[in-house]
Amino acid sequence: MAWQDERISHPPLAVGGWIRLILRAPALVVINFGCLLLLLLLRVIERPIFGLRRPLTPFITQFVCRASLAVLGIRLRQRGRVMTERGAIVANHASWLDIYTLNACARIYFVSKAEVAKWPGIGWLARATGTVFINRKSNEARAQQQVFEARLRAGHHLLFFPEGTSTDSRRILPFKSTLFAAFFAPDLREDMAIQPVTVAYHAPPGRDARFHGWWGGMGFGGHLKQVLAAPGGGAVDVVFHAPVPVAAVADRKAMAAQVEATVRHAHPMGALTPEER
Repeated sequence: MAWQDERISHPPLAVGGWIRLILRAPALVVINFGCLLLLLLLRVIERPIFGLRRPLTPFITQFVCRASLAVLGIRLRQRGRVMTERGAIVANHASWLDIYTLNACARIYFVSKAEVAKWPGIGWLARATGTVFINRKSNEARAQQQVFEARLRAGHHLLFFPEGTSTDSRRILPFKSTLFAAFFAPDLREDMAIQPVTVAYHAPPGRDARFHGWWGGMGFGGHLKQVLAAPGGGAVDVVFHAPVPVAAVADRKAMAAQVEATVRHAHPMGALTPEER
């Protein structure tokens, strides 16, 4: 896929960009890590009383993500309702910004690759907010499915990215079916639903249309710097589609194909051909 090797050429920061960077960076740090401390303190009370369930701390996470998007000058536009049924949410994956975007819309718990837990800053935030970390090793598949099932029984809405990697924000990759298997467990299938969600970013005026995308070997620090320094005017559209009852679908592969088609249909660039992906 040739697009994975492409890079965005960013011009040197002008005075206005440096000013935005200097003002926004401390605000982002205070919001994220100040509220992280509050969340951890509240979790000390919440954990022994409620166990896996988290009736209080997700409100802090949601506030942090909405405030962070505002600091970054990214306008959030949400359509559709977040499901009330038990189950999971799946979305296309464009950037590390998806963490803020989707948490801002719903009380969810991300499913992430295990390496993220070791990342400075982001790893701390992910662990504190109840992220489920998984290894992509076949010999751990059963153990990971058991973790999934425990969280689902606790009433958590898990969120995962079936593409398995982030993109340049302009395309949607084929959805992999592996992580859908847990929802077809005999004692869960009749009471579960999967809600597809389409996420589409719009760059600030004058910037590359792929501006918010984070893919391939792009460094996190450099991308964060560009986002912090960007002028306002960027936006992200989040569309929550109708939940799909698991019991109404034959198997995990059929589910992956159905929700992919729904997500793709609502994305501005979802109609890209396989050759263009």
